[in-house]
Amino acid sequence: MLNQSLAPDGQPWRITTLRNAGGMVVTFMDWGATWLSARVPMKDGSVREALLGCATPADYLNQTAYLGATVGRYANRIAKAKISLDGESWQLAANQGENQLHGGPQGFNSRRWQIVRQTSQEVEYQLASPDGDQGYPGNLLVTLLYRLEDDNTLAISYHATVDRACPVNLTNHAYFNLDAQHGDARHHRLRLRADHYLPVDSEGIPNRLLTDVTDTGFDFREMKSVAQDFLLDEDQRAVKGYDHAFLLNGGDGTQPDAELWSADGRLKLSVYTTAPALQLYSGNYLEGTPSREQDVYTAFQGIALESEFLPDSPNHAEWPQPDCWLRPGESYQSETRYRLTPL
Repeated sequence: MLNQSLAPDGQPWRITTLRNAGGMVVTFMDWGATWLSARVPMKDGSVREALLGCATPADYLNQTAYLGATVGRYANRIAKAKISLDGESWQLAANQGENQLHGGPQGFNSRRWQIVRQTSQEVEYQLASPDGDQGYPGNLLVTLLYRLEDDNTLAISYHATVDRACPVNLTNHAYFNLDAQHGDARHHRLRLRADHYLPVDSEGIPNRLLTDVTDTGFDFREMKSVAQDFLLDEDQRAVKGYDHAFLLNGGDGTQPDAELWSADGRLKLSVYTTAPALQLYSGNYLEGTPSREQDVYTAFQGIALESEFLPDSPNHAEWPQPDCWLRPGESYQSETRYRLTPL
C-alpha cells in the first residue's frame, strides 16, 4: 500500500514556501515542480487563496487535471503523437487516445525535480530528461525558477537545452479562482489581448486555420465574463467550453496579455508572458478532482491560462510564431508573470 507521506519514489515530498514583504505566501513541491498555493492578503485584512489545489501532496497523484504542475516536454496536444523533422520521424508515447497530451503518460508533471537553490523569495528546480523519454529525441536539461516579487507577482522562468533537435514547450497548469468561496469561475471577468484563436476538434487537435475572434464567443479583447458567450459557438461546444489557444497580439511587455477579475471585483490577476500563445481552459473536465476545501471540485471551478506555443506546433511550421524546435547550441527561454492585485 502506498505510504501517503512519501512520493512514488519512496522519498518525502519537499515543500517550499516563499513570502514577500506584503505578506503574500506561495508554496510549491518538487514533485512535478508543482505550484500548490497562492495566498493573497486582501484590503479588508482577510487572506484569499487564488489557486485550486489538493489537501495533501499524495492527493495530487489521484487527479488528471495537472493542478499547478509544470508540464513538458511539450505542453498541450500533438496529433497522433507523431513528430518529424528533416525526413526523420518519431512516434511519441500517446496518452489521450492516439494523441499525446502534456508530454505523455509520464510527463514532467509526474517527476521529482531537483531543488538547485532556494531563498526566501526564490526556488530553482532542475530536471534531466533522457534521450527517448516519452518518445522524444535527445537529452534535455531544463531549469525552472519561481520568483515571488514584492508587488505580488509570481514570475516563472524556464530555460532548456538539448543535444538533439526536439520540440520544447513548457508551461505551468495552475487553475485560478479569485473568489473567496471558489464558486463557478465562469463568473470571473476576462480580458485577452488576442485577435485570433485556434479552432480544435473534440479531442483538442487543431482542425482549421487561426480564426479572427471578431463576432465570435472568443472575443475577449474587451472585458467580459467567461459565462457571457459560453457555448455560443460550435467550436466551444466541441470541447464543452473554452479549451483553446489564443495567439497573443504581443507588445513591449508593459501591458498584460491577459487579465482576470474575481466575480466580486476585489482581486485581479494580470498575466504577462514571452510565449506566443495562451491556452484558455475553463475547467470543463474538473469534475471529481480532489479539492483542498471540499471533497472534490466540480466542472468550471477554475480558469487556466497556460503560456505556450500553439498546440501541435511541431506539425505546423506555417503558423506565425517562433519555431518550437530547439536545437543543440540553442537555449529555450520563456517567462510568464502572474500578478495578483487586491482591489
